Amino acid sequence: MADINRDDDVIEVAFPPRFTFGERVVSRTVIRNDGTFNGKDIGEVLVRKGDVGYVVSIGTFLQQFYIYAVEFTDHGYRVGMRAKELMTLDNLPEDILQQLGERASELQSLR
Repeated sequence: MADINRDDDVIEVAFPPRFTFGERVVSRTVIRNDGTFNGKDIGEVLVRKGDVGYVVSIGTFLQQFYIYAVEFTDHGYRVGMRAKELMTLDNLPEDILQQLGERASELQSLR
């Protein structure tokens, strides 16, 4: 356990969580099984970049990071993810919505 890599100097838990319960999020990266997901081989892809899910719980890891349990209903998986691996779909800033134009309405239809 001495080799745990704290890859970030920021203590996330000193601030409120970035996402809330029920918030619709999208994966920013591919997530592979690190051995903590039962029934899948280590290294097997659990979530692909762009998969949409919902935050169902919020926990912490190493008293430093928030871990968001995200339910990916298309797969039926609940996967723990860090904030840097996720992006909101429900609370996009106005400037981003303006840049998306008509595509912003497509995001609303994904509900």
